[in-house]
Amino acid sequence: MKTNATLIIAAALALAASSTFAAGKPCEELKAEIAAKLDAKKVEGYTLDIVDADKAGDAKVVGSCEGGKKKITYSKK
Repeated sequence: MKTNATLIIAAALALAASSTFAAGKPCEELKAEIAAKLDAKKVEGYTLDIVDADKAGDAKVVGSCEGGKKKITYSKK
């Protein structure tokens, strides 16, 4: 019986971990990380926008968040 309980616990932990990773990173957190990298490279005059994945169009996508539901786009001002 211990083996069955161990397998059930392991399966539950694996399921919880996979759902956490499937959720993806929060968009505002990823946007801040991307902005920090651009600022560190002395990039000026840019805009980062969070849009629905199907609304990105021809914009330059620099990140994906919330499990791929949203995209972060980059444009020059």
